[in-house]
Amino acid sequence: MNLTGKLLIAMPGMGDIRFDHSVVFLCSHGDEGAMGLIVNKPAEDVRLSDLLEQLSITPQPPGRDMSVHFGGPVESARGFVLHSDDYCSNLQSMTVSDRFRMTATLDILEDIATGSGPEQALMMLGYAGWGPGQLESEIAMNGWLTADADPDLVFGLKDAEKWSAALGSLGVDPLTLSASAGHA
Repeated sequence: MNLTGKLLIAMPGMGDIRFDHSVVFLCSHGDEGAMGLIVNKPAEDVRLSDLLEQLSITPQPPGRDMSVHFGGPVESARGFVLHSDDYCSNLQSMTVSDRFRMTATLDILEDIATGSGPEQALMMLGYAGWGPGQLESEIAMNGWLTADADPDLVFGLKDAEKWSAALGSLGVDPLTLSASAGHA
């Protein structure tokens, strides 16, 4: 099972408040573990303009400001940009799927500040990580559902709408979910 490029949708009763109602985009998944970015949890009181100022990057029109997201509890000071496939960093962008790329180098922030970055993007601080077999175990214990990643959901919806929309993409009504798992 390779879930790279898929969404993880947190089930009620997961037990880890950091992932409550989270939608995680998986950037990589394999035998060594998994790495993903939470796409629906904006960081409190942090905007891209704040980060640009700290990094001494001066936005130039038509630069844009955007919220910064809590990408996960691992390396919370490290930045990641999940973006559309119309942009590729001169240094390094990871192609995750035919519709998504992830870049963690400073040049993407410079390009966003000058209006030459990707058309669609989410800025994250930190990431979610799982060791070998850990994610598979959490899925088996009813901690996560998986769904296809749609750019309209990831980039186009308000953060508060993404969890319900991701469930809806599977035909699941959030009101019908139970916090307890059962095994037949």
